[in-house]
Amino acid sequence: MISTKIYKSVYGLAEKLMEADKNGDKVAFNSLYAELRAVCIDNENTDKDHPEQWETLADFAENLEEALEGYEKAMEKAMAINAKDHMSSIAFSMATVQIELGQTDAAIKNLQDAKINANKIDDRELKTDIDELLETLLAD
Repeated sequence: MISTKIYKSVYGLAEKLMEADKNGDKVAFNSLYAELRAVCIDNENTDKDHPEQWETLADFAENLEEALEGYEKAMEKAMAINAKDHMSSIAFSMATVQIELGQTDAAIKNLQDAKINANKIDDRELKTDIDELLETLLAD
């Protein structure tokens, strides 16, 4: 379970990042991203380390390779605590990046893993998104 303090910090930064992005404020975005990255690094390998902060960092990464690295780190953390909800959402996000990078086989594998992990969660919307994207890739 992510601590309330970390959760509020990460989501506060995420909201500010979305606002900066919406307003095209690159300076603020870069500063906020660096702050979020610092939170992740400061908490890494401590009892405050949690996949959610790494997944959030990856969500805001500006290049695809950096995003993929962030999702991979988030996945390691999620697997370590067997967090099926995070494992399925991270795998889905990784797959969307892999599709953009032309890594279709890796994306299909992540979606298949996401589907298995999603069997254990309640998020119907995520389950539907995973199924639809997987069907689209397998149909091609």
